[in-house]
Amino acid sequence: MMKTSFKAAKVFVLIALSFLISLSVQARGRLTLYCSVGADVCELIVRNFQKETGIKVAMTRKSSGETLAQIKAESSNPKGDVWFGGTGDPHLTASQEGLTYKYKSKHFDDLRPAAQQQAINGNYKTVGIYVGALGYGYNEDLMKSKGLPIPSSWDDLTKSVYKGHIQMANPNSSGTAYTTLATILQIFGETKGWEYMKKLHLNINQYTKSGSAPIKAAGRGENTIGICFQHDAVKQAKKGLKVKVVSPSEGTGYEVGSMSIIDGARNLDEAKIFYDWAVSPAAQTLIFTSGISLQVPANTKASADPDAPDLSTINLIDYDFQTYGNKKKRAQLLSKWDDDVSTIAR
Repeated sequence: MMKTSFKAAKVFVLIALSFLISLSVQARGRLTLYCSVGADVCELIVRNFQKETGIKVAMTRKSSGETLAQIKAESSNPKGDVWFGGTGDPHLTASQEGLTYKYKSKHFDDLRPAAQQQAINGNYKTVGIYVGALGYGYNEDLMKSKGLPIPSSWDDLTKSVYKGHIQMANPNSSGTAYTTLATILQIFGETKGWEYMKKLHLNINQYTKSGSAPIKAAGRGENTIGICFQHDAVKQAKKGLKVKVVSPSEGTGYEVGSMSIIDGARNLDEAKIFYDWAVSPAAQTLIFTSGISLQVPANTKASADPDAPDLSTINLIDYDFQTYGNKKKRAQLLSKWDDDVSTIAR
Protein backbone atom coordinates (compact mmCIF):
# COMPACT_ATOMS: atom_id res chain seq x y z
CA MET A 1 0.00 0.00 0.00
CA MET A 2 2.86 2.34 0.91
CA LYS A 3 4.61 1.45 -2.39
CA THR A 4 1.49 2.32 -4.31
CA SER A 5 1.18 5.63 -2.47
CA PHE A 6 4.85 6.39 -3.10
CA LYS A 7 4.46 5.67 -6.81
CA ALA A 8 1.36 7.84 -7.00
CA ALA A 9 3.17 10.64 -5.20
CA LYS A 10 6.13 10.30 -7.55
CA VAL A 11 3.85 10.48 -10.59
CA PHE A 12 2.13 13.54 -9.11
CA VAL A 13 5.48 15.27 -8.54
CA LEU A 14 6.58 14.54 -12.10
CA ILE A 15 3.31 15.90 -13.48
CA ALA A 16 3.64 19.00 -11.31
CA LEU A 17 7.22 19.55 -12.44
CA SER A 18 6.21 19.17 -16.08
CA PHE A 19 3.43 21.69 -15.55
CA LEU A 20 5.82 24.17 -13.90
CA ILE A 21 8.38 23.73 -16.69
CA SER A 22 5.63 24.30 -19.24
CA LEU A 23 4.56 27.48 -17.44
CA SER A 24 8.18 28.64 -17.31
CA VAL A 25 8.59 28.15 -21.05
CA GLN A 26 5.33 29.98 -21.71
CA ALA A 27 6.44 32.81 -19.41
CA ARG A 28 9.53 33.31 -21.53
CA GLY A 29 7.26 33.95 -24.48
CA ARG A 30 7.54 33.55 -28.20
CA LEU A 31 8.03 35.75 -31.23
CA THR A 32 7.22 35.47 -34.93
CA LEU A 33 9.94 37.21 -36.92
CA TYR A 34 9.82 38.18 -40.59
CA CYS A 35 13.46 38.62 -41.66
CA SER A 36 14.60 40.41 -44.84
CA VAL A 37 18.38 40.18 -44.54
CA GLY A 38 20.54 37.22 -45.60
CA ALA A 39 19.43 33.83 -44.29
CA ASP A 40 22.74 33.34 -42.45
CA VAL A 41 22.28 36.68 -40.67
CA CYS A 42 18.67 35.86 -39.81
CA GLU A 43 19.79 32.57 -38.25
CA LEU A 44 22.55 34.31 -36.27
CA ILE A 45 20.03 36.82 -34.88
CA VAL A 46 17.50 34.16 -33.93
CA ARG A 47 20.09 31.92 -32.30
CA ASN A 48 21.54 34.65 -30.12
CA PHE A 49 18.25 36.35 -29.22
CA GLN A 50 16.78 33.03 -28.08
CA LYS A 51 19.90 32.26 -26.07
CA GLU A 52 19.95 35.64 -24.34
CA THR A 53 16.23 36.02 -23.63
CA GLY A 54 14.75 32.53 -23.61
CA ILE A 55 12.07 33.78 -26.02
CA LYS A 56 11.36 31.18 -28.71
CA VAL A 57 11.46 32.61 -32.25
CA ALA A 58 9.66 31.36 -35.35
CA MET A 59 11.44 32.99 -38.28
CA THR A 60 10.52 33.35 -41.95
CA ARG A 61 13.05 34.77 -44.42
CA LYS A 62 11.74 36.72 -47.43
CA SER A 63 12.83 39.77 -49.44
CA SER A 64 11.46 43.13 -48.32
CA GLY A 65 8.96 43.42 -51.17
CA GLU A 66 7.62 39.94 -50.50
CA THR A 67 7.39 40.66 -46.77
CA LEU A 68 5.49 43.90 -47.33
CA ALA A 69 3.04 41.99 -49.53
CA GLN A 70 2.63 39.31 -46.85
CA ILE A 71 2.00 41.84 -44.07
CA LYS A 72 -0.60 43.54 -46.26
CA ALA A 73 -2.31 40.22 -46.99
CA GLU A 74 -2.39 39.37 -43.28
CA SER A 75 -3.47 42.82 -42.08
CA SER A 76 -6.94 41.68 -40.97
CA ASN A 77 -5.38 38.85 -38.96
CA PRO A 78 -1.67 39.60 -38.35
CA LYS A 79 0.54 36.56 -37.89
CA GLY A 80 3.93 38.25 -37.59
CA ASP A 81 5.31 40.32 -34.72
CA VAL A 82 8.47 42.00 -36.04
CA TRP A 83 9.81 42.73 -39.51
CA PHE A 84 13.62 42.92 -39.38
CA GLY A 85 15.76 44.28 -42.19
CA GLY A 86 15.30 45.15 -45.82
CA THR A 87 15.45 48.61 -47.35
CA GLY A 88 13.72 51.48 -45.60
CA ASP A 89 11.33 52.50 -48.39
CA PRO A 90 8.88 49.59 -47.96
CA HIS A 91 9.00 50.02 -44.17
CA LEU A 92 7.91 53.64 -44.67
CA THR A 93 5.16 52.45 -46.99
CA ALA A 94 4.01 50.00 -44.32
CA SER A 95 3.94 52.78 -41.72
CA GLN A 96 1.80 54.98 -43.99
CA GLU A 97 -0.63 52.13 -44.60
CA GLY A 98 -1.14 51.56 -40.88
CA LEU A 99 0.53 48.15 -40.99
CA THR A 100 3.11 48.85 -38.29
CA TYR A 101 3.11 49.90 -34.64
CA LYS A 102 4.46 53.10 -33.10
CA TYR A 103 7.37 52.43 -30.72
CA LYS A 104 10.50 54.38 -29.82
CA SER A 105 13.43 52.29 -28.68
CA LYS A 106 15.25 53.09 -25.47
CA HIS A 107 18.45 53.12 -27.60
CA PHE A 108 17.11 55.78 -29.99
CA ASP A 109 19.47 58.54 -28.85
CA ASP A 110 22.51 56.37 -29.67
CA LEU A 111 21.51 55.84 -33.30
CA ARG A 112 23.05 57.52 -36.35
CA PRO A 113 21.15 60.53 -37.75
CA ALA A 114 20.02 58.53 -40.81
CA ALA A 115 18.53 55.83 -38.58
CA GLN A 116 16.80 58.42 -36.40
CA GLN A 117 15.46 60.26 -39.45
CA GLN A 118 13.99 57.02 -40.74
CA ALA A 119 12.03 56.72 -37.49
CA ILE A 120 10.90 60.35 -37.70
CA ASN A 121 9.81 59.93 -41.34
CA GLY A 122 7.82 56.86 -40.32
CA ASN A 123 6.20 58.52 -37.29
CA TYR A 124 8.23 56.14 -35.10
CA LYS A 125 6.57 53.11 -36.66
CA THR A 126 9.96 52.00 -37.97
CA VAL A 127 13.64 52.65 -37.22
CA GLY A 128 16.96 52.39 -39.04
CA ILE A 129 19.13 49.43 -38.05
CA TYR A 130 21.98 49.73 -40.57
CA VAL A 131 23.18 51.76 -43.57
CA GLY A 132 24.46 50.42 -46.88
CA ALA A 133 25.46 52.02 -50.21
CA LEU A 134 24.13 50.84 -53.56
CA GLY A 135 26.43 49.85 -56.42
CA TYR A 136 27.32 46.74 -58.38
CA GLY A 137 29.95 44.06 -58.58
CA TYR A 138 31.46 41.93 -61.31
CA ASN A 139 33.22 38.58 -61.68
CA GLU A 140 36.84 39.31 -62.57
CA ASP A 141 37.44 36.02 -64.37
CA LEU A 142 34.33 36.30 -66.53
CA MET A 143 35.09 39.91 -67.46
CA LYS A 144 38.57 38.86 -68.58
CA SER A 145 37.52 35.70 -70.44
CA LYS A 146 34.76 37.58 -72.30
CA GLY A 147 37.04 40.52 -73.09
CA LEU A 148 34.68 43.01 -71.48
CA PRO A 149 35.79 46.51 -70.38
CA ILE A 150 35.56 47.27 -66.66
CA PRO A 151 32.50 49.45 -65.97
CA SER A 152 32.86 52.38 -63.59
CA SER A 153 29.54 54.21 -63.83
CA TRP A 154 25.80 53.68 -64.01
CA ASP A 155 25.92 54.91 -67.60
CA ASP A 156 28.42 52.19 -68.53
CA LEU A 157 25.86 49.48 -67.70
CA THR A 158 23.62 50.61 -70.60
CA LYS A 159 26.32 50.02 -73.24
CA SER A 160 25.50 47.27 -75.73
CA VAL A 161 28.74 45.42 -74.93
CA TYR A 162 27.12 44.26 -71.66
CA LYS A 163 23.97 42.85 -73.27
CA GLY A 164 23.05 39.61 -71.49
CA HIS A 165 25.72 40.08 -68.83
CA ILE A 166 23.81 41.94 -66.10
CA GLN A 167 21.42 40.77 -63.41
CA MET A 168 19.30 42.81 -61.03
CA ALA A 169 16.30 41.96 -58.91
CA ASN A 170 12.69 42.77 -59.67
CA PRO A 171 11.72 46.02 -57.90
CA ASN A 172 8.31 44.57 -57.02
CA SER A 173 9.87 41.90 -54.82
CA SER A 174 13.23 43.43 -53.91
CA GLY A 175 14.05 46.51 -51.87
CA THR A 176 17.51 46.55 -53.45
CA ALA A 177 16.00 46.85 -56.92
CA TYR A 178 13.45 49.46 -55.84
CA THR A 179 16.32 51.49 -54.36
CA THR A 180 18.11 51.11 -57.71
CA LEU A 181 15.09 52.43 -59.59
CA ALA A 182 14.64 55.35 -57.17
CA THR A 183 18.38 56.12 -57.32
CA ILE A 184 18.45 56.24 -61.12
CA LEU A 185 15.42 58.55 -61.20
CA GLN A 186 17.06 60.89 -58.70
CA ILE A 187 20.44 60.96 -60.46
CA PHE A 188 19.18 61.40 -64.03
CA GLY A 189 15.77 62.97 -63.42
CA GLU A 190 12.54 61.09 -64.03
CA THR A 191 12.35 61.56 -67.83
CA LYS A 192 15.96 60.55 -68.54
CA GLY A 193 15.84 58.08 -65.67
CA TRP A 194 13.04 56.07 -67.28
CA GLU A 195 14.93 56.07 -70.57
CA TYR A 196 17.93 54.76 -68.65
CA MET A 197 15.87 51.92 -67.13
CA LYS A 198 14.67 50.91 -70.60
CA LYS A 199 18.26 50.80 -71.93
CA LEU A 200 19.43 48.86 -68.88
CA HIS A 201 16.56 46.40 -69.36
CA LEU A 202 17.95 45.45 -72.77
CA ASN A 203 21.18 44.28 -71.08
CA ILE A 204 19.53 42.30 -68.25
CA ASN A 205 19.70 38.52 -68.53
CA GLN A 206 17.44 37.83 -65.53
CA TYR A 207 15.40 39.62 -62.88
CA THR A 208 15.69 37.79 -59.58
CA LYS A 209 13.41 37.87 -56.53
CA SER A 210 16.13 38.65 -54.01
CA GLY A 211 18.37 41.70 -54.16
CA SER A 212 21.50 39.75 -53.19
CA ALA A 213 20.94 36.96 -55.77
CA PRO A 214 22.62 38.76 -58.74
CA ILE A 215 25.95 39.24 -56.97
CA LYS A 216 25.82 35.72 -55.53
CA ALA A 217 25.40 34.43 -59.07
CA ALA A 218 28.39 36.53 -60.14
CA GLY A 219 30.41 35.05 -57.30
CA ARG A 220 29.55 31.53 -58.51
CA GLY A 221 30.53 32.42 -62.08
CA GLU A 222 26.93 32.14 -63.35
CA ASN A 223 26.58 35.84 -64.10
CA THR A 224 29.03 38.61 -64.99
CA ILE A 225 27.68 41.78 -63.33
CA GLY A 226 25.23 42.03 -60.45
CA ILE A 227 23.53 45.23 -59.27
CA CYS A 228 23.53 45.09 -55.48
CA PHE A 229 24.37 46.85 -52.28
CA GLN A 230 28.12 47.21 -52.09
CA HIS A 231 28.42 45.28 -48.83
CA ASP A 232 26.89 42.24 -50.56
CA ALA A 233 29.65 42.36 -53.18
CA VAL A 234 32.31 42.71 -50.45
CA LYS A 235 30.77 39.70 -48.70
CA GLN A 236 31.32 37.56 -51.82
CA ALA A 237 34.92 38.77 -52.09
CA LYS A 238 35.53 37.91 -48.41
CA LYS A 239 34.56 34.34 -49.24
CA GLY A 240 37.49 34.25 -51.65
CA LEU A 241 35.34 34.60 -54.76
CA LYS A 242 36.54 36.66 -57.74
CA VAL A 243 34.21 39.61 -57.19
CA LYS A 244 35.09 43.29 -57.44
CA VAL A 245 32.83 46.05 -56.15
CA VAL A 246 32.07 49.26 -58.06
CA SER A 247 30.84 52.54 -56.59
CA PRO A 248 29.35 54.34 -59.64
CA SER A 249 31.08 57.59 -60.56
CA GLU A 250 27.83 59.60 -60.92
CA GLY A 251 27.08 58.95 -57.26
CA THR A 252 24.75 56.40 -55.74
CA GLY A 253 21.81 55.92 -53.45
CA TYR A 254 21.84 54.09 -50.17
CA GLU A 255 19.55 52.17 -47.90
CA VAL A 256 18.67 52.68 -44.30
CA GLY A 257 17.85 49.07 -43.50
CA SER A 258 14.93 49.15 -41.12
CA MET A 259 12.89 47.30 -38.53
CA SER A 260 9.21 47.58 -37.66
CA ILE A 261 6.78 46.06 -35.18
CA ILE A 262 3.71 44.76 -37.00
CA ASP A 263 0.45 46.41 -35.96
CA GLY A 264 -1.75 43.89 -34.14
CA ALA A 265 1.25 41.77 -33.14
CA ARG A 266 0.12 38.82 -31.04
CA ASN A 267 3.30 38.94 -28.96
CA LEU A 268 3.70 42.69 -28.48
CA ASP A 269 5.77 42.56 -25.28
CA GLU A 270 8.25 40.16 -26.88
CA ALA A 271 8.29 42.31 -30.02
CA LYS A 272 9.35 45.33 -27.97
CA ILE A 273 12.06 43.27 -26.24
CA PHE A 274 13.41 42.17 -29.64
CA TYR A 275 13.20 45.72 -31.04
CA ASP A 276 15.32 47.12 -28.21
CA TRP A 277 17.72 44.18 -28.32
CA ALA A 278 18.29 44.51 -32.08
CA VAL A 279 19.48 48.13 -31.87
CA SER A 280 21.49 47.71 -28.66
CA PRO A 281 25.27 48.19 -28.91
CA ALA A 282 25.94 44.55 -27.97
CA ALA A 283 23.54 43.03 -30.51
CA GLN A 284 24.61 45.42 -33.27
CA THR A 285 28.29 44.64 -32.63
CA LEU A 286 27.47 40.91 -32.67
CA ILE A 287 25.62 41.20 -35.99
CA PHE A 288 27.98 43.56 -37.78
CA THR A 289 31.29 42.01 -36.71
CA SER A 290 30.13 38.47 -37.48
CA GLY A 291 31.80 38.49 -40.90
CA ILE A 292 28.46 37.79 -42.59
CA SER A 293 26.82 41.21 -42.29
CA LEU A 294 28.89 44.05 -43.72
CA GLN A 295 26.58 47.03 -43.43
CA VAL A 296 27.35 49.98 -41.17
CA PRO A 297 25.50 49.52 -37.84
CA ALA A 298 22.94 52.13 -36.83
CA ASN A 299 24.07 52.32 -33.21
CA THR A 300 27.05 54.65 -32.88
CA LYS A 301 28.31 52.66 -29.88
CA ALA A 302 28.52 49.44 -31.90
CA SER A 303 31.54 48.18 -33.85
CA ALA A 304 31.51 47.41 -37.59
CA ASP A 305 33.37 44.84 -39.66
CA PRO A 306 36.75 46.29 -40.75
CA ASP A 307 35.98 45.26 -44.35
CA ALA A 308 32.61 47.06 -44.42
CA PRO A 309 32.45 49.75 -47.14
CA ASP A 310 33.60 53.13 -45.85
CA LEU A 311 30.63 55.42 -46.48
CA SER A 312 32.85 58.50 -46.15
CA THR A 313 34.68 57.49 -49.36
CA ILE A 314 31.48 56.89 -51.39
CA ASN A 315 29.72 59.62 -53.37
CA LEU A 316 26.27 59.28 -51.81
CA ILE A 317 23.36 61.24 -53.25
CA ASP A 318 20.91 63.09 -51.03
CA TYR A 319 18.44 60.21 -51.23
CA ASP A 320 14.84 61.40 -50.85
CA PHE A 321 13.37 58.78 -48.51
CA GLN A 322 10.14 60.67 -47.92
CA THR A 323 9.27 60.88 -51.61
CA TYR A 324 10.35 57.40 -52.66
CA GLY A 325 9.06 55.77 -49.49
CA ASN A 326 5.61 57.29 -50.07
CA LYS A 327 3.10 54.50 -50.74
CA LYS A 328 1.43 56.29 -53.67
CA LYS A 329 4.77 57.15 -55.28
CA ARG A 330 6.02 53.61 -54.81
CA ALA A 331 2.89 52.12 -56.37
CA GLN A 332 3.10 54.58 -59.29
CA LEU A 333 6.75 53.76 -60.01
CA LEU A 334 6.27 50.00 -59.80
CA SER A 335 3.25 50.17 -62.09
CA LYS A 336 5.20 52.24 -64.63
CA TRP A 337 8.15 49.83 -64.47
CA ASP A 338 5.79 46.90 -65.06
CA ASP A 339 4.07 48.59 -68.00
CA ASP A 340 6.87 50.51 -69.69
CA VAL A 341 10.08 48.65 -68.89
CA SER A 342 9.55 44.97 -68.10
CA THR A 343 7.40 44.44 -71.20
CA ILE A 344 10.14 45.49 -73.67
CA ALA A 345 11.41 42.50 -75.67
CA ARG A 346 15.07 41.71 -75.07
